[in-house]
Amino acid sequence: MIVITLTKVPQSLRGDLTKWYQEIQTGVYVGNVSARVRDLLWDRVVKNIGNGEATMVYSTNNELGYQMKTTRNNYQVVDYDGIPLIMHLNTVSTPAKHGFSNASKYHRAKVMSHKVNKGLPNKPQRQIVAIDLETTGLNVMTDKIISIGAVKKNKNGKIDQFYKLIRIEGDVQEKITKLTGISSNLLTTQGIELDLALHQLKEFVGQSVIMGYNLRFDQGFLSYGFKKINQPVLSNQMVDIMPVVKKSNKFLDNYRLNTVLEEYSIKNLEPHHALSDAQATFELGIKLMEKGYLLI
Repeated sequence: MIVITLTKVPQSLRGDLTKWYQEIQTGVYVGNVSARVRDLLWDRVVKNIGNGEATMVYSTNNELGYQMKTTRNNYQVVDYDGIPLIMHLNTVSTPAKHGFSNASKYHRAKVMSHKVNKGLPNKPQRQIVAIDLETTGLNVMTDKIISIGAVKKNKNGKIDQFYKLIRIEGDVQEKITKLTGISSNLLTTQGIELDLALHQLKEFVGQSVIMGYNLRFDQGFLSYGFKKINQPVLSNQMVDIMPVVKKSNKFLDNYRLNTVLEEYSIKNLEPHHALSDAQATFELGIKLMEKGYLLI
């Protein structure tokens, strides 16, 4: 029998433990795995605990029939003639810095940069534009862009939005209409030509850093679109935040945008709507930068 208690740990770690243990009460996990798996899981707990605390009690062959491990800074497990005891420390040693290694490095670099530059003129922040596309499918060569959404914050701190429907040849499949809400009739009545939409997008983006979630998908369609109209592709710096999320949130069930947004408490009122997805992606990027996971 193994019992683990967690307090103030990342939600992703709690979700990860439920794959092997049963959560019988908030933060209390019970299970029965091999000693090897138990020790590997404890190592994962210690590595990814963030600023929280954990204690594990498990069956073993000693006087009491159990052993203990803990990350609590003011307690220490000691062996007294083969009997495990919890000793309360009068002085607390410097707490170990747990957490995701890459994220910790980013955060420390950000803090040190702030200290070094304190008193110096502030470095102008680079403008960021979040973009998202809706398409008729996944194949860049055969499928078409049907909508483009983009969001940026102007110099006055106000959010500027860009949204265009794109007229295409042929019909939009019913499954795409159900997913995006975009029909053939909507594109015919409200859509504009691709070359005009891309020209206006380039003006909206300017020299900003372009950010997206799974940006390689959108970038592929945009590049093919610009080449199709014999125009230079976007030369802006491109930042895909999906790999950043995968590094900083290692235990999510999946990395679909909606799952990630829920993890970061970001609401997306219209999923699979280019403008709504771009707005949510922009907010996600800002939160990742605030946490030190993303540097631009």
